[in-house]
Amino acid sequence: MSRAATVTSPASETMAFLDELIERGRAQGRLSLDELREAFETAGVTPTQGRAILRELTDAGVRLASDESAEVTADPEGDAALVAVEETAEATKVVETVPESDLDDDSGGTGDSVHTYLKAIGRTPLLTAEEEVDLAKRIEAGLYAEEKLRRAEAGEEDVPEELREDLEALTEDGQRAKAHMLEANLRLVVSVAKKYTDRGLPFLDVVQEGNLGLIRAVEKFDYTKGYKFSTYAMWWIRQAIQRGFADSARTIRLPVHVLEMLSKLSRVERDMHQQFGREPTPEELAFELDRTPEQVEELLRTSRQPISLENPVGEDGETRIGDLIEDLDTPEAAVLIDHQLMAEQLRQVLDTLEPREATIMAMRFGLLDGRPRTLDEIGNHLGLTRERIRQLEKESLSKLRHPSRSMPLLDFAS
Repeated sequence: MSRAATVTSPASETMAFLDELIERGRAQGRLSLDELREAFETAGVTPTQGRAILRELTDAGVRLASDESAEVTADPEGDAALVAVEETAEATKVVETVPESDLDDDSGGTGDSVHTYLKAIGRTPLLTAEEEVDLAKRIEAGLYAEEKLRRAEAGEEDVPEELREDLEALTEDGQRAKAHMLEANLRLVVSVAKKYTDRGLPFLDVVQEGNLGLIRAVEKFDYTKGYKFSTYAMWWIRQAIQRGFADSARTIRLPVHVLEMLSKLSRVERDMHQQFGREPTPEELAFELDRTPEQVEELLRTSRQPISLENPVGEDGETRIGDLIEDLDTPEAAVLIDHQLMAEQLRQVLDTLEPREATIMAMRFGLLDGRPRTLDEIGNHLGLTRERIRQLEKESLSKLRHPSRSMPLLDFAS
């Protein structure tokens, strides 16, 4: 007797009909959701019975395929029975697995916090391939139920109260399955994070970035492809860690591809140092990396980490790096003193003129605030015409050219 025969139904006719349905599914290798909905409606199957039958079909190897033309307003009881298997496909063979030793919770990280974390995540046993598929199905069912509830809340779909309870239960079960999948694979993140030590981020920060990638992997995992979850998650974990380095490890953010090139450069430089017993030249590094020496020198400059101008230097620690760096935008002290002496000498020379003439000279040549005024502006300020200001300016310049006044300024002109 088939396992499906153990599912109880109200009448023997119903059981015979369902047995025929299961046999047809085994013969075809698949059943569409429309076929199941029609069969369940004809047989009067309840949602609870429908879920049990779906489990039997899955265990019997019958693939349940969604029909793109299925009506959205299908029978609520049929939806409740089929909600756990919407959009599934036939599994393929596993092509790669992560070695068990790579998931060992011994890590190169040090410190009490690292030890505590590793001890905590080591309590959750690793998952078998069957357990991964089961959790993935529950997660998929939870996401489907969550979407149905969202559509119901938005008024896009009418969901009966009894079906709503089933959907809420499936949503909660999917969240529990997701948490279980995450906790059981945290050691996988540690095994990847150990390869990214000494690159500018604390070990636990690297693990945290990897955990973000693991969450993404759980959300995107398609168990119907047949791959082991650890195989699929490795790519997402590495991507998240590399992006975390790009965003957080440096004060100045570098693109991911530049970080990868810097990592390769550092590895080649270390190997060549061990081989030659000295630091390799940019030309030697360029030959190994298949780059030009200029590109290698640019990478070496990029690899430098910025430092704070407030860092102390010297034995006393009172001097800061910023105190030793020249400000190229500030004039030299000798030039500043020279300008101050010239300004003082100009004031003394202008004091020999009439007050009105001194004011005109100071405003005309910007000696007050650095901005020269026009004849009209000076005339408006003094209440004189533009022509009168021009005449007074000419007279003042003539007086300033007298040797008694010009001699003290000749030293600055040279």
